[in-house]
Order: sequence, then structure tokens, then C-alpha cells
Amino acid sequence: MKKFIYILTALFTLAACAGLRDADPYTGDLHTLTVATQWPSEDVDRSGAEVRVDEVNTGGRYVTETDEAGVAKFTLPDGLYRITLSGVSGKNVFNAAADRVVLSGKSQEVTLNVVVSRTGSIVVKEIYCGGCKKLPLEGDYQADQYIILHNNDYQVQYLDGLCFGTLSPYNSAGSNPWISDGSLPEFLPIIQAVWQFPGDGDDFPLQPGEDAVMCLRGAIDHAAQYPLSVNLNRPDYFVCYNPTYFTNTAYHPAPGNLVSQDRYLDVVIKIGQANAYTLSISSPTVVIFRAEGTTIQEYVSVAENIIQVPGSMVDKVVKVPFEWVLDAVEVFDGRSSANQKRLVPSLDAGYVTQSDIFLGHSLRRNVDEQATAVAGYEVLADTNNSLNDFYESEKQSLHE
Repeated sequence: MKKFIYILTALFTLAACAGLRDADPYTGDLHTLTVATQWPSEDVDRSGAEVRVDEVNTGGRYVTETDEAGVAKFTLPDGLYRITLSGVSGKNVFNAAADRVVLSGKSQEVTLNVVVSRTGSIVVKEIYCGGCKKLPLEGDYQADQYIILHNNDYQVQYLDGLCFGTLSPYNSAGSNPWISDGSLPEFLPIIQAVWQFPGDGDDFPLQPGEDAVMCLRGAIDHAAQYPLSVNLNRPDYFVCYNPTYFTNTAYHPAPGNLVSQDRYLDVVIKIGQANAYTLSISSPTVVIFRAEGTTIQEYVSVAENIIQVPGSMVDKVVKVPFEWVLDAVEVFDGRSSANQKRLVPSLDAGYVTQSDIFLGHSLRRNVDEQATAVAGYEVLADTNNSLNDFYESEKQSLHE
């Protein structure tokens, strides 16, 4: 979705109550966490925005809504918390987040800067990155990753020239070298490579409600050998395949006989050292974007747009502007309490959690049933907050 980020100006306070869900009763000392908010203007309806407070270590979740003043209060035990806010008004969506908020021995107030963005056209519908078991053989399998894109708009959209990448750091758990003074940078650090859909502008239309499958690794029939996997040898699928840059045939075999060469994505630039394209199997950040005011080829040819990863002598990234992004999805590792955000709230205020790897699970976007009924084609949830928009499915959609 295309983002429009605004500077927010007003501070308000209020009281609301919250209930604990999916956590055991707590009988120790409790404290008040006040979540105040800064909104775009006095004219914005500040009531009804959902505020979630997640305890990082225990998994406890507290949920309430803002009232007319735009502030929520929670009564909580000491802990390490992650706070997200989200709301929708027409085509506008409101999001805010605060990560790793410590409540210890006393009450505390946190102010969230709410950002405004708009629902958009092409969005990520599904991410399958975690692999599956090799049953009936022994072992795990991860050479079958794919992403599904979806036209969420009422007009025809074109895939031609659309770019794809993943962020540094690859995984959500652990340190993030881009966080400085508690803040993320004012750009997206795309690591290893930028891929681009082929076409001259109108070669690959996507009708309203239509999907496009992008195979990140082998566009072959994986299910023929591993029944829990998927068949990616389909004539209408796209594939990230370039044997010049990515020579590892275990992850990038020659596409199957049904996949047309005009559906191979182009490598705009390779800035990593790996011989196979790397998307985290546990917790990737997926970004789709389109260059504006220039071509992506011209952009990456400018030296200042390619920078080193802080603390690394080898790894580099492409600095992608926020305003180029059509959609971005943050995935957290469900096995860890050390997850850290890589996307700013205007792009994804939340995250979708993948509980484990090699289970054949995928991460899917919810269907907006009401909007679908009105539009007459499938409309997906789009609040710029993956906590609301996505869920973990026990099976890949392409396996069904």
C-alpha cells in the first residue's frame, strides 16, 4: 500500500479500562500504564482506536479502545511491554507503536505518535517462508518459499516494474544495528538484493481481487518428492531466478517446464555475498515498492544510496524511501522474547508471529468480509498493522 506519513501535533489524555486475555490471574502489585496519543489534528475522531499491550516475556495481552480524548489506561503487573494502536476511518488508517516499554515498581505514561497512511492497491496476501518436514523421509525442507500478492483495489493494477526485497537484519530476534537512540532510520535498509518484476508497463495486469504468486526459490513441483510441500511449477507463477547471481542449485534450480522465462524477476542489484537468495525462514520483513521520480536502476547507481550495515565491513543495503512502499509486513519469531521491530508504525505498526519453523505453516492476510460483499471481489484487511491483518495458518494455501 502506498504510504502518506504526516507529522502529528496534539496531545490528549483520558481513562479507559482493559481486560487481561490469555494470561493467568496476577495477585502481586499492579500499576497504571497510561497510553496518551498525539493525533493529526483536532478534527480527527480519536475514539475507538484499538490499543494492545503485549507482555514480551509471558505472552499476556491486554486490549482496550481509546475514548473521545484518545488516551487509554491499563492496570498491569511489572513487565516488559510492547504497545500498538490501530484504527480505520474510510481509506485512512491510523497506527502507532512503542516497543520494549518497562513497567517496574510505579505507574508510567507513554505517548504514542499516531501516523496516518492510506489503504492501497497491491498488498501481500500470504508469506510462506518457514519450510516443512520431508515426510515420509526424515529431515526438514526449506527450498520452497513463496509470497502471494493481491490486488486490493477496484482498478486494474500492473506488476510491471514492482520491486521486492527484505530488510536488514534478516531476523527479528536479537540486536538491530539500525536502531539509534531508540529510533529506526528514516529509510528502509534492503539487504542482499533488489528484485524487480519484468514488463514494459502493461504486460502483467492484476485484476481487482486477483493474486500473483512469486516463488522466492525453486519454481518446481516440490510436492512430488515432499508431499507436505507445494507445487510451484505453474504457468502463471513468477520466480526469483538468476543463475548468474545465485548459483546454488539446491535453492535455485532451473524453473519447471511450465514456468515462462518472461516471468523471471530481474536482479536490479546484488549487494550480498550469498549464493542463494536469503529470506529468513523464521521472521522476515517483506517489502514491495516502486521507485518514484526515477528508475530503480538509476537510483542504485548513486553511491550514497548504497551504505554499509553498521558494525559490518561486508554487508551493504539499499536505502529505500518510505514513500516508495506499497506494502510491508513484519514477521516475529514465536520462539523468542527478544524480537525487535524493523518497520516504522506508518508501514506496519504491529507484526505477525510465526510460532515455529518446518511446520508447513504460512502467514495469511485476513479477508474483510464486509468490504468483499460490497465490492464483489475479495478485499483483504488492510490496517497497516499485521497484528490485525494477518494470522498463522496451519497449511500453505497452495497446498490446498
